[in-house]
Amino acid sequence: QVHFVESGGGLVEPGGSLRLSCAASGLAMREYAMAWYRQAPGKIRETVAVINPETGPVDYRDSVKGRFTISRDDDKNTLHLQMSNLNSADTAVYYCNSVPSRSWGQGTQVTVSS
Repeated sequence: QVHFVESGGGLVEPGGSLRLSCAASGLAMREYAMAWYRQAPGKIRETVAVINPETGPVDYRDSVKGRFTISRDDDKNTLHLQMSNLNSADTAVYYCNSVPSRSWGQGTQVTVSS
């Protein structure tokens, strides 16, 4: 069974940075397209960034382009999301998952507020 455990979220001021991490068990990330998703209160879950196993990062949501960077550590089977210049619209619970998605983890809360 596949499990994802996200970490690294927190409260940050506008303009700040955070680095999210995701550890996977039951799945070798290097073999799958992986993504970061997020869900803000009252909104549907949306894809933030996708990384292809062979070519690396392939897509970012327009609103995060130039601010977020997705990466993968194959040795540690972890996925990361470096986020900078955060704003209130980035406030959400962030999840990692494969593409297409499997079972969801608990996610990690990111709150951008002064």
